Amino acid sequence: MDVTPTAVPRTARHKTTSPVRLGDRIFLALSRGSGILLLVIMAAIAAFLAVRASHALSANQGNFFTTFEWDPNTDHPVFGIAVLAFGTVVSSLIAMAIAVPVAIGIALFISHYASRRLASPLGYLIDLLAAVPSIVYGLWGALFLVPHLTGLYTWLDTYFGWTGVLSYQGGAARSLFTISILLAIMILPIITSVSREVFLQAPKMHEEAALALGATRWEVIRMSVLPFGRSGVISASMLGLGRALGETMAVATVLSPSFDIGKSLLDPGGGTFAQNIASSFKEAGVIGVGKDALIASGLVLFVLTLLVNGAARLIIARRKEYSGASA
Repeated sequence: MDVTPTAVPRTARHKTTSPVRLGDRIFLALSRGSGILLLVIMAAIAAFLAVRASHALSANQGNFFTTFEWDPNTDHPVFGIAVLAFGTVVSSLIAMAIAVPVAIGIALFISHYASRRLASPLGYLIDLLAAVPSIVYGLWGALFLVPHLTGLYTWLDTYFGWTGVLSYQGGAARSLFTISILLAIMILPIITSVSREVFLQAPKMHEEAALALGATRWEVIRMSVLPFGRSGVISASMLGLGRALGETMAVATVLSPSFDIGKSLLDPGGGTFAQNIASSFKEAGVIGVGKDALIASGLVLFVLTLLVNGAARLIIARRKEYSGASA
């Protein structure tokens, strides 16, 4: 039987491979170069910190991780980061515990409860708070927040002083707890802004379907909005935590530094990595290994920040499939 060959379209007779344009090649090279440059810069920073820190650690007469002293500007330097690590981690975690729930509530109010007339100026105000310099927060904390926290400290001592962690012995409120409140105020705009944008991207079809089934506004948020925005909220929280860990001028302005870990969070004193670097850099380097010791503490903060961001990426990757982002 005769089989008549079908006509092959002209477009199928030739390969459709089109040459890569020059502009695409340039853009690819620039993008790849930017990524490689970022890795080189990070590696250069890590190498610089590691080399300078090794000089200080080799001359240190104490244990770098457990010593409650910072005296590197002598012929026999002794310094450790126990107080700095405790102050940095504790103040940042308390700040997160205060800021994250408030930020999520503000973001939900702006995105799902407030009217358009109120949501726009309120969102603009939150974004504006993120642009305030840290030294302004520090001056506000030292001149306004510290004098007005005495009443709160007395109340905490009255009802929770039996725990020992919140006992108050009087004096100026220049403690880790005050720093935590100040850091919470500073990171609040960052977490709120990112969370608000994530909540606004929640699928409207999911929300309308829940409302059609008789769900209340809170049930819609709980079943639709929060699962969708979980990974975004985690990312926003890690951004805020990164700023809290590395905040310098505000902490140095408010905190009364001392190399001692008090029994109560309300006791004056303590310190953080960034605050100690800013406060001690001026007199470092006359004798001893002062600057190198500060760089060694900066290396610890650098590693701590990388670990926090790495942990955040792992959490987001594990929860992504449950967040509703693929819907």
